[in-house]
Amino acid sequence: MSSIPSSRPIEIKSFIDERPISPYQWLLVALCFLIVIADGMDVAIMGFVTPSILADWAISRPAFGLVMSAAPFGLVVGALVAGPSSDRFGRRAVLIVSVLIFGLFTVVAAYATNLAEMALLRFLAGTGMGAAMPNTTTLLAEYAPQRRRSLMITLMFTGFTIGSAAIGLAAAHMIPAYGWRSVLVLGGALPLALVPVLVLFLPESARLLTLRGAGTARIAATLGRVTGHRFAGTETFVTEEPPLQTRTPIGVLFSQGYGATTLALWVTYFMGLMVIYLLTGWLPTLMRDAGVSIETASVVTALFQIGGTLGAVVVGWLMDRTRPALVIGATYLDGGLMIVALSAAGVTSSSMALLVFAAGFCMSGAQTGLNAFAPGCYPTVARATGVSWMLGIGRFGSILGSAFGGTLLGLGWDFSAIVLVLAAPALCAALAIALAQPGAGAPPQPRAASAH
Repeated sequence: MSSIPSSRPIEIKSFIDERPISPYQWLLVALCFLIVIADGMDVAIMGFVTPSILADWAISRPAFGLVMSAAPFGLVVGALVAGPSSDRFGRRAVLIVSVLIFGLFTVVAAYATNLAEMALLRFLAGTGMGAAMPNTTTLLAEYAPQRRRSLMITLMFTGFTIGSAAIGLAAAHMIPAYGWRSVLVLGGALPLALVPVLVLFLPESARLLTLRGAGTARIAATLGRVTGHRFAGTETFVTEEPPLQTRTPIGVLFSQGYGATTLALWVTYFMGLMVIYLLTGWLPTLMRDAGVSIETASVVTALFQIGGTLGAVVVGWLMDRTRPALVIGATYLDGGLMIVALSAAGVTSSSMALLVFAAGFCMSGAQTGLNAFAPGCYPTVARATGVSWMLGIGRFGSILGSAFGGTLLGLGWDFSAIVLVLAAPALCAALAIALAQPGAGAPPQPRAASAH
């Protein structure tokens, strides 16, 4: 470790931005990546075990709808509660508790004996999943240097699709051999095993500690551990934050210039998730109804996720090199164009697979980029609240998208008509993100840590 002069106040964000990325910062990326993998596994897990549960319990698909909708509503509640809790009690504690919650209740769900028990347990697990994602985003954003922040966050988010795919592969092997309950045990055991690792290595946000008036020794120890620098112990730590009319995190979201940005983020995330969930949730059924084999339909749908994973990395890379909102908006717009092309080509087109891949690249890539963009739109005191409420409100888009697809199918709409409708929310997302301004509000003023 090297020491640094203590003759001037240390502005934490600038200090992190100016230093090389340390091994501990990459460890933080890895820890958040593992959390997102576990989150992706548990969000997707019911899709793989539902057919076996239906057969085992001899119940109908409509009757099981309560269970399938429980976790998405839990995700909304978890996201809305987690942000204010994190801004009040700290990123580290809320993140560790959220992983513990969704791991524990996923394991317990393996021993459910009826629909009511399963629905309650999935709702409780969903609250943990909904709390985990925004807090990984916020914590990583506060330790990633500006020049690599978007790429580091989007790399972290690729863990979600990896986790979703991994639990599917595990289910294919485990269900025939050990039954559907074994998959839930695995899905819960992995995040539970991660909890002690997080307790040992996950840091608190140094910027939040400074705003909360923590002692300089604690801030120096935390920041030094993450960045690899030794502090003399006589430093003053500050963080440049705009003066706020309210200290209530939720109040900040709609105060002095943040309101328009908040609404823009909500609309963008809502519209993006609506498109993604309708396409991924109903594409296999739409293709199957058009006469395509289920094997082909599954492979083509998987290309949407693969395209999204690649798109997330490319969008993150571009966001670090030019205006992030411009990159995200252009990618949503391109996604809308790919959706129009997909509708025009039709389900039996030879270009179907390529267009689905391109749509996933643009729509999921832009959506992940939005996760990297949002933390910079808010001050530290309300950052977790801003990110988590964006995710929570956006989850209603995923719920609406899933339900909307079923409604249109019930009305007899065909593949091309349903897909074409999705171009409208993609365009809305592209327009809305143009209104979001990072760091809206008054000019920043340094906030210092108290000396204890």
